[in-house]
Amino acid sequence: MRFKDWATRVLLISLMFMALIVVLLIGRATKLQNNLTISHISNPQVTAWSQYPQAQFQSAKEPEKKSQNVIKSPVKINKPVARYVTTQAFAQYRPNYQVASVDPSNYGERYAQDVNGVLVNNQPIIVLHETGYSASSAINFFQVAHTDESVQASYHALIKLDGTVVYLVPPENRAFGAANSVFETPEGVETVQTNPSLPASVNNFAYHVSLETPPDSYDASSQQTHSGYTEAQYNSLAWLIAQSQVPDHRITTHHLVDRSGKKVDPINFDGNKFLSLLNTYRQVRPIYRVSK
Repeated sequence: MRFKDWATRVLLISLMFMALIVVLLIGRATKLQNNLTISHISNPQVTAWSQYPQAQFQSAKEPEKKSQNVIKSPVKINKPVARYVTTQAFAQYRPNYQVASVDPSNYGERYAQDVNGVLVNNQPIIVLHETGYSASSAINFFQVAHTDESVQASYHALIKLDGTVVYLVPPENRAFGAANSVFETPEGVETVQTNPSLPASVNNFAYHVSLETPPDSYDASSQQTHSGYTEAQYNSLAWLIAQSQVPDHRITTHHLVDRSGKKVDPINFDGNKFLSLLNTYRQVRPIYRVSK
């Protein structure tokens, strides 16, 4: 056999082996990707705390498209599912924001079970508060360690008089914003006890947002002695909550959920103005999913 013919055969055999190796590597990568996709789909979170307003500066954008399973036949009916999306007005409003640390003693984890071991899966609510004094005094209090559990307190976010949004406790954590509290619905009351030594509260499924109290209203206890909140605060509050998937009917106040009889905040809060702004910054978009 001539050297030229021998070299040609060796080259062809080498190319065949290389092609086989490439095919095997592609097959292995595809299998790994499929496994990752299946794992992601088969382990959904019980409660999507990412529905809460995020501690970051966001812009208006279309909701991300999620992968869907193959539709099985026969198809029965289309069930509309609503989702909030932010608007152009939301994209044009740009409040200042800050991030302030909170001492770990003043917030905790959200529990999957109550003190009796019963599984809990309440849908999120938003509870509105006011600071009572300056924003800085509230932040300073949250940054001090408290060993007494009856004193521990925090919000997820706070809005200053000038509209600055201060992010405090991450939304996936449980802020201590309402101690003895219950959320009332047409189906009944919702509350979760996570500490056997303390009353049940809404903290386990609540996102707490507070408005800074105006200086002339410190220690105010009624609408007559409270001057209310700034336009910037209303706009920033609506802008912040517009980023969530919490419906209007699950937005409440500290006064309404409180069962101690001592909480009256936020005093002189204009709910109609807030909801009007909220509906300006977000709108409902129906999503049709095909039932199987």
